[in-house]
Amino acid sequence: MKKPLLNFWQIWNMSFGFLGIQFGWGLQMANMSAIYNYLGAKPDEVPFLWLAAPLTGLLVQPIIGYLSDRTWTGLGRRKPYFLTGAILSSLALIAMPNSSSLWMAAGLLWVLDASINISMEPFRAFVADMLPTEQQTRGYTMQSVFIGLGAVIASALPWMMTNWFHVLNDGTSAIPLSVKLSFYIGAVAFFGAVLEHHCYHQRVSARRHKSF
Repeated sequence: MKKPLLNFWQIWNMSFGFLGIQFGWGLQMANMSAIYNYLGAKPDEVPFLWLAAPLTGLLVQPIIGYLSDRTWTGLGRRKPYFLTGAILSSLALIAMPNSSSLWMAAGLLWVLDASINISMEPFRAFVADMLPTEQQTRGYTMQSVFIGLGAVIASALPWMMTNWFHVLNDGTSAIPLSVKLSFYIGAVAFFGAVLEHHCYHQRVSARRHKSF
């Protein structure tokens, strides 16, 4: 069966979840080395602590890709995975800047990286699932736009907290308040973007069902 052509805003909504997902990646990439340093990591320990990220992606992505291709539920194939990943990622983002020890932060990085991969892999497959061949390049381009936008905003959040909103460290923990607030904002953005994507597709599915 030929897939229907989608308009600009439909492709926009289909890809919007990547904005939230990239908040998770951007905050992680920009701040984890600093968080490790705040918690007392030695310079030669930081590369070892970063091993969690690539190893987790190497293991999780092919497994989730395989399973999401073969899972059918009331929510469809992909949605159970990206909703579960969004919930776990948001919780990990909230917990990360409250880490009380180096190994707690390292463990949360592992959870965060796995959770982001659980959400991201099914989102990638949406382009092939939803778009006809002649629109797939446009779909991947839209995903790239949200990836770039999310990465820039997330990486700059601690700087914006300090320089635009004048958030200063309250001295109650080793990790600055600006970093904490940035991770909290990232958690809301991640879950909100994925939830918006889910709600949009629920509305589209309901309209299609009524049309029949």
